[in-house]
Amino acid sequence: MKTPRHQAQQLVQAIARETGGRTVTLMEVCGTHTMAIHRHGIRSLLPPGIRLLSGPGCPVCVTPVGYLDRAIALSRLPALTIFTFGDMMRVPGSTSSLSREKSQGADIRVAYSPLEALAFARQHPERRVVFLGIGFETTAPAVAALADVAHRAPQKNLFVLSGHKVIPPALALLAQNPELALDGLICPGHVSAILGMAPYRRLARVHRLPCVVTGFEPIDILQGILLLARQVVRHRPAAENQYARVVREEGNPAARRLLARVFAPGDSDWRGLGNIPGSGLALRPRYRRHDAALLPVNVEPPREPRGCRCGAVLSGLALPEDCRLFGRRCTPDTPVGACMVSSEGSCAAAYRYRNPPLARHRNPSHAPAPRR
Repeated sequence: MKTPRHQAQQLVQAIARETGGRTVTLMEVCGTHTMAIHRHGIRSLLPPGIRLLSGPGCPVCVTPVGYLDRAIALSRLPALTIFTFGDMMRVPGSTSSLSREKSQGADIRVAYSPLEALAFARQHPERRVVFLGIGFETTAPAVAALADVAHRAPQKNLFVLSGHKVIPPALALLAQNPELALDGLICPGHVSAILGMAPYRRLARVHRLPCVVTGFEPIDILQGILLLARQVVRHRPAAENQYARVVREEGNPAARRLLARVFAPGDSDWRGLGNIPGSGLALRPRYRRHDAALLPVNVEPPREPRGCRCGAVLSGLALPEDCRLFGRRCTPDTPVGACMVSSEGSCAAAYRYRNPPLARHRNPSHAPAPRR
C-alpha cells in the first residue's frame, strides 16, 4: 500500500513529466487552499515551472473597509447588539475595529451560528440585533435562512448587514487580467459544494481557462495541479472535479433556491479588485425591514491602512513578502491589514508557515507573475 508521501512523490514526478519544464501559472481562490498550500510546503515540492498565486479566496480579507466602518458605526448606537463571526473582530477599519469598540463598551458578540443572533433577539426585544453577514456561497445560505425566519416570525428587532459575495464574477475578472496571465484555476471545494460545476464549465468555455475543483488534503491539491497541467499542456481547457467525494455536478440546488429567494445579485466592492458587477448579495425588497444597511448612521469616508498591500496580494499581483510591513509592523499579533488577521488570509498563512517542515528550498514559483 502506497504511503501519502509516496503518493505525493509520484504526483510531483507526474507533474514534472507533464509540464516538461514549461512555466504554468495557477491560482487558488480559496482561503482554505491557501492555508493548506503553506502548511504542507506544497510550493517547495513542485517543479520550478509551476507557479502558484493566491487569489481573493478569503471572504474576510476581500470585505472592503467601508463595510467595517459601517459595522463599527452601528455598534456605537444605543441599545444595539452586533453578532459577528470571530475573524471579523480584529480586522482594521479606517480608524477602529470591532475588537476595539468592544473593549470600549460596545455590545459585540462572536457567534458560531446565525441562530445565536435569532435567539438573542427573541430574548431581548428591547434591543436591535445586527448580524454581520460575511462570506461566499458557503456561509450565505445560513444567513439567508436567518433573514427568512426573521421575516416570517416576524422578528422586527433582527437585522442583517449583508457583505456576502459570490465567486464566479470575480473569477471571470481574474481570467481576463493580462498582468496575471493565468493558465488555470484551483477552484474552491466548499463553495463548489453549493454551486456545482456549471459556473466553472462556463468559465472554461468562455475564457478558455482550465478549472479544477480540488479538495484540501495535500494529495487532493497535487492531483488538482496535475489535472490542470494536463489541460494546459494539451490546450484542452475544461472544468474537472477532483473533489467528487463532496462536490456534486449539480451542487446544492436547495441552498441556491434559498439564496435566490432572500438575496438579489448586485454590484459589490472587493478589496483589491474594486467594484465587480453582479458579485454581491443584497436583501430583496420584501426583507427591507431587516436590512441593517438602511439603519441611519454616520459613516466616515473609508481609508485603507497606509502601506498595506493586502489588495495587491488578494488580486495575485503581489506576494505577502513583497509588502514592507510584512513580519515587521504587520504580524498576527499586530495586524495592519485584513490578510494578516483572518485564519484564511494569505499573509497570515505565509507568516505562520514561513519555515514549513517539508520546505527544503525556495521554489522560483514564489516570484511575481511576469507580464505577458
